[in-house]
Amino acid sequence: MASTQLHPCDWRGLIRSGIHDPGDLPPSFSGDPDALGEVARVYPMRINRYFWERLLEKGEPLARQVIPDPRELDDTAGLEDPLGEEKDSPVLHLTHRYPDRVLFVVTLECAVYCRFCTRKRKVGRAGGVTDDTIRAGLAYIAAHPGIRDVLVSGGDPLMLSDTKLGGILESLRRIPHVRVIRIGTRMPGVLPRRITAGLIRVLKKAHPLFMNLHFNHPEEITEEVRSAVEKLADAGIPLGCQTVLLRGINDRPEILERLFTELIGMRIRPYYLLQGDLARGADHFRTPLETGLGILRALRGRISGLALPALMVDLPGGGGKVPLCPDYVVQKEAAAWTFRNYLGRPYRYPQPE
Repeated sequence: MASTQLHPCDWRGLIRSGIHDPGDLPPSFSGDPDALGEVARVYPMRINRYFWERLLEKGEPLARQVIPDPRELDDTAGLEDPLGEEKDSPVLHLTHRYPDRVLFVVTLECAVYCRFCTRKRKVGRAGGVTDDTIRAGLAYIAAHPGIRDVLVSGGDPLMLSDTKLGGILESLRRIPHVRVIRIGTRMPGVLPRRITAGLIRVLKKAHPLFMNLHFNHPEEITEEVRSAVEKLADAGIPLGCQTVLLRGINDRPEILERLFTELIGMRIRPYYLLQGDLARGADHFRTPLETGLGILRALRGRISGLALPALMVDLPGGGGKVPLCPDYVVQKEAAAWTFRNYLGRPYRYPQPE
């Protein structure tokens, strides 16, 4: 398999030369091209050239994340706006749910279109985010002194040019009450060539800046990915990872053990393991709530606590995120509580008198 290192084009060229239509898929992936074409007309498809070549090498764990599936159109359980973002949007493409922070969508484009995306209703469609909506978002943030934390999201913010992204970050940094800027991106794992020296210069100017990356499977990690992440870490950017629990892809302890320990070795802190959202078109990816709890219980004690993310459920309708934790308490008494440790053994912990 040829490496993307052989491609002379830059990161934009790798997007242009990727797979954008189910009709371009080889027969082994396409199934019924007409059926997949119907899906892609509702939920757009994009697989950049780098990720396509990795997918050909590693197969189903990557393919199922990005190749359309007829089940996307059969989903009757999912919601168009599963997290209730629109009702908490005082201006278009900005969600203000929690008192001190906002979600600021600056693009609806990505280097790959994930089939489980919580914003399937928006991502990859023409129109949407404009210079006017970005200006309106910046004006709203500037007018609300209680906002201390801005999560720049999308789509993927690193789809923007260095100049445009730098302008947004600079505008946010000029707002006195904005203390922290965060960027949510999948780019280092799906198109690592985007992490250029120019981008690093832009990001370093925005400190204190945090980045939450998105990795779902250890087969997404290559030497190119390691190099891209190293550049971000060396630039002084604290890195976290948000992993989505996906049925039949990463819903086994041994897979996530590999992923989380790989991430820690790359200076990425596993931050959230996310229960799949109730997004319409993604129901076939969702796992029972017990699955995530069982995985965390299996990993506790097997890997460092530093490598264990919090299992989070983003409640439908705008209820916000809540943690879901395995229950280690066996019995509660006034004198003592009894716990069961990671090996299943009971231990009594006395209460203070």
